[in-house]
Amino acid sequence: MTNLTVTQTSLDPEQGAVGARRRPSIAARISAMGQSRIGALLLLVATLAAIVWANVSLASYGTFWRTRLMAGVGDLHLEFTLHALVNDALMAVFFFTVGLEVRREFAIGELTSWSRALVPVAAAIAGLVAPALLFVLIARGSGNEHGWGLVISTDTAFLVGALALIGPRVPGRLRVFLLALAVVDDIGALSIIALVYTEHFTPLPLLIAAAGLVGVYLTRYLRSRRGPVYVSLAIVVWLAFLASGVHPTLAGVAIALLVPVYRPNRSDVERALELARTFRQSPTTEYARAAANSLRESISINERLQSAYAPYVAYVILPLFALANAGVVLTPEVLAGAAGSTLTWGIVVGLVVGKLLGVFGSSALLRRLNLGELGAGLTLDRVLGGAAVCGIGFTISLFIVDLAIDDELAQNEARVGVLAASVIAFVLATIIFRISDAVRPDDDSGMTLARPVDPARDHVLGDPYAPFTIVEYGDFQCGFCLKASGSILEVRGVLGDRLRYVWRHAPLVQIHPNALAAAEASEAAAAQGRFFDFARALLDDQDNQRPSDIIRIADDLGLDLDQFEKDLISAEVAGRVRDDMLDAEAMSITAVPTLFINGRRHVGPYDARSLLRALTTASGTPVAE
Repeated sequence: MTNLTVTQTSLDPEQGAVGARRRPSIAARISAMGQSRIGALLLLVATLAAIVWANVSLASYGTFWRTRLMAGVGDLHLEFTLHALVNDALMAVFFFTVGLEVRREFAIGELTSWSRALVPVAAAIAGLVAPALLFVLIARGSGNEHGWGLVISTDTAFLVGALALIGPRVPGRLRVFLLALAVVDDIGALSIIALVYTEHFTPLPLLIAAAGLVGVYLTRYLRSRRGPVYVSLAIVVWLAFLASGVHPTLAGVAIALLVPVYRPNRSDVERALELARTFRQSPTTEYARAAANSLRESISINERLQSAYAPYVAYVILPLFALANAGVVLTPEVLAGAAGSTLTWGIVVGLVVGKLLGVFGSSALLRRLNLGELGAGLTLDRVLGGAAVCGIGFTISLFIVDLAIDDELAQNEARVGVLAASVIAFVLATIIFRISDAVRPDDDSGMTLARPVDPARDHVLGDPYAPFTIVEYGDFQCGFCLKASGSILEVRGVLGDRLRYVWRHAPLVQIHPNALAAAEASEAAAAQGRFFDFARALLDDQDNQRPSDIIRIADDLGLDLDQFEKDLISAEVAGRVRDDMLDAEAMSITAVPTLFINGRRHVGPYDARSLLRALTTASGTPVAE
């Protein structure tokens, strides 16, 4: 559950974001940890519980997970063990959420722009190939070479949780990079499961699955009651995959890739607002239902499903999977066998060294060749730490153990290798991040502009190559930003073309409810060359920034409204604003306006006279006041 704070007044930029003074409750502290961190901790607890259980009573551990369940009608019935129920059925839901994330990233996320996607895609591919090669090199001759799929994939859940626990001080840009990488990594892992670890393939049931997937695609056109249809078709597709011999968890991915994803459009949001206002005036059951349905329908099914299933996956499914699959016996004999096993060492070296070399090496090479974008604040030492985290291959690795290895003793050695590699990767990443933070002292954090001004990218008012520069990170619902922009315009009146004024976005989304939408609208206006005109209109009328007001401003400025609305929901516009926000996070910007004078952060008043004095100090050249 997300707690939102909405206020009508801006925070004083000289005070920053001031939280509540009272001591938070235990529930509040747990909530503040975030879903990713809590999920990672639950996964860790379940793993430790499985190991303890298996070592205290291996017989009861095995007996429990071999418990057989039967369900059916008449002559049709299915029979599962509890272990198979977790691995084949519940994990299909996990892979479904993975597929939703893959679909979203390629439609409206980080992987929509080739220049933005090049580095994480290349790093993910190298991070698949290098571990597999190292594994085969070490395990050759052992009869377990077929298990190279054990080392290919990074555990996204542990990756996000580990980043929250041990990541650098400002992990935003690294988190985006690693999540984009994890999406491609998941695609590779899922493809390998389907192509390499599928046995006893029967093609006929896949025709039924194909028909069900067509039905899933067409369900988007139903006007109502789509949920029960999706569920029914999903069950049919899952059963068809199960009958075909293709691992049924892949049904979840196939279904997810057909679920529509889009950014909310203005007409849907306006309709939801109108119905909400109608309900406020006439609070009846019918209007309440209509308003709720309209609000829900304004968000894509993909994002609604991600939000709905994410807690179950993080808090139930993945911990259950760990409990069912991480029960490795750690007797001295087993550990001694694992220590001398090429299978175990192939897994450890493949995950820890292979991921590190593949992810970091490819990223460093592309950086050296000036190919692709890493983004401001994402330095190679941080990428090195992220590459180490990628060595945590827990979930998919344990999942593939049963698919790739038949011998029970070898399976135990493989699980020891997976657990050891995950621990080593976690510790190694912790060391790298601590060293990385240590070489960046806090006293200079955020005092230097993270990304230099680029006239080809930035919104620049004045001569793009003027000797004096003021960069403002601002928010269109901030009264202080209105005052600051007025002061900067006064300075421009004095300096003329000797000053360039640059605006970058830092919307305080938890404080100003319309600030993010306003920032994206200004970028849509920028596509038609009217950024500063649109920005001025937003700053001058901060109380009216609803979707209808945004369109009215665009119409008043004579913009092409059809093109404006298309740009407004485009991935490019959202990505442009997100880039500025990540820059702001990297520089610890928590209040706006935050100004940079000739690349250095301005501390103090921002009236015109103070800014002129700051420009003189920054440049060493007297500036007339």
